[in-house]
Amino acid sequence: MALARTSFLKAWRPVLAVSQVRWGGEYGSGAGSGGGTGGSIRDAGGAFGKMEAAHEEQYFRRLQAEQLKALKKHHNEEIEAHEREIRRHEESIERLKKRKDEIDSDSD
Repeated sequence: MALARTSFLKAWRPVLAVSQVRWGGEYGSGAGSGGGTGGSIRDAGGAFGKMEAAHEEQYFRRLQAEQLKALKKHHNEEIEAHEREIRRHEESIERLKKRKDEIDSDSD
């Protein structure tokens, strides 16, 4: 379980890199605006640069939504595993209490 958790966390490191900060201007409005260059189309600015920036934003929003969905699924699986473990422990406690009661009744 620990190995699976470790590899899962390693897979989530890029999530932090996904978040973007806008420093000024609009994405796609030309070189130096909106955080720097993004390629020749975005360097030129104009409608194509803005469209490319919009596609990039959409890609990262979609990627983040997929990652959040996977994280929620992972959390639900962890919760279910812990609940199963709790039930197993409760059953063990009841079994031991019964044994103790049997021993107490035998010794009387």
